[in-house]
Amino acid sequence: MNTKNRLAFAVIVLLALGAGAWIGRSSTPDSMPLESAAEAATKSEPKILYYRNPMGLPDTSPVPKKDSMGMDYIPVFDGEAPTEPGTVVLPPEKVQRLGVRTELARRERLTAVVRASASVEIDETRQFVIAPRFDGWIERLHANQTGMAVRRGQALMTLYSPELLAAQEEYRIADEAARRLEVSDPASAKAMIQLRDAARVRLRNWQVAGARLGGSDSPARLSITAPMDAIVIDKPVVEGDRFEAGQTVLRLADLSTVWVMAQVPVTQASELEVGQAAAFETPALPGASRQGQIEFIYPMVAMESRTVGVRLVLPNPDGQLRPGVYGEVTLQGRPDDDAVVVPRSAIVDSGTRQVVLVQISDGRYEPRTVRLGRRTSDKVAVLEGLTEGESVVVSANFLIDAESNLSSALRGLTTGETNDTRDADHDDGMQSSEHEAHDARNEDTMADPHAGHTGHGEER
Repeated sequence: MNTKNRLAFAVIVLLALGAGAWIGRSSTPDSMPLESAAEAATKSEPKILYYRNPMGLPDTSPVPKKDSMGMDYIPVFDGEAPTEPGTVVLPPEKVQRLGVRTELARRERLTAVVRASASVEIDETRQFVIAPRFDGWIERLHANQTGMAVRRGQALMTLYSPELLAAQEEYRIADEAARRLEVSDPASAKAMIQLRDAARVRLRNWQVAGARLGGSDSPARLSITAPMDAIVIDKPVVEGDRFEAGQTVLRLADLSTVWVMAQVPVTQASELEVGQAAAFETPALPGASRQGQIEFIYPMVAMESRTVGVRLVLPNPDGQLRPGVYGEVTLQGRPDDDAVVVPRSAIVDSGTRQVVLVQISDGRYEPRTVRLGRRTSDKVAVLEGLTEGESVVVSANFLIDAESNLSSALRGLTTGETNDTRDADHDDGMQSSEHEAHDARNEDTMADPHAGHTGHGEER
């Protein structure tokens, strides 16, 4: 029994060992693919070199962090750092994520388009003032409302003047006497004719345009009529007022044509010339554009706004362009010579210089300083720094420029650290050499302290 028990126990142990070996072999292949997959996943993930400031400042961190505004620092992966000084390298997925777009620089002729604020004003050459040249009273005021429209020849007012009455009576008496004495007393008739002519000149000098003497029943009254189709823009008197010679009693304006006064920045005034086409638009007339041309460019600069006045003359037959209305004027400037032209969105202006980002190849960009010329609303001429056919970045260029500035700063910091380390090593080497020489001299002295005295003894 003991022998059988031992054999049975041995068989059980052998079976257990065999089962364990079989299970171990079968589990090993399953675990290997998992380890290989983990290693492959680790190898496929890009390596993070550092974390950069999200605002493009030259500040990096080896670990994730936030800036003072709470924005996360942006990871920079292996392969994204520039390989050449002054260039920026971006992987394809980052180019797509940033939405980078490029356009070719082309050679074109730019025509400057100047836009400026403007307002409608009364044509100064179409204003008229009613100012009698004698003293009197306003008996009837027909044009008694400011803004009232009057027609040419329409009665505006009736004036009464004792001076006018005296001059008319003098003219009438002298004329009658000259007729009566023409045959009987030619000498007296000649004197009466001179008096009559003097009275006529005085009356003529007192008249205003459109004046008409009253009839014999009202010789002291004068009817003033409108010299043109106009609007009453100022009425400083009322019916019954007394006026003095030279006093303004009515002011009229013809609004069939109006002035549009534009204020153009002095930096753009050189683009304009008299006779150039212009268009005026105002929110008061949505969808309507009034066409005209530049009639006059004022020679003075407004000191407060640093602008130059530009005057347009526009027809206004329907009276819709009311004085005081504000709007915008579009002026067509002189066409420029052929130049390399890029979209305005391609320019990164730092205030001290203008930069474009030139695409060297897929994912590689070079910041380049340029000198700009004429600008329009959407394009700008490049005078230096760019050639026709080069591809420039027109979107996301500020982000790429920030990346370039960061890279330049990092290269400067790295170069500075390398130079400092090199100088420190050089200084340490110099100090080490000096210490070694000093120690060697001390060791020689300590080894034979009486060497000098021995020499002196031999000489003696």
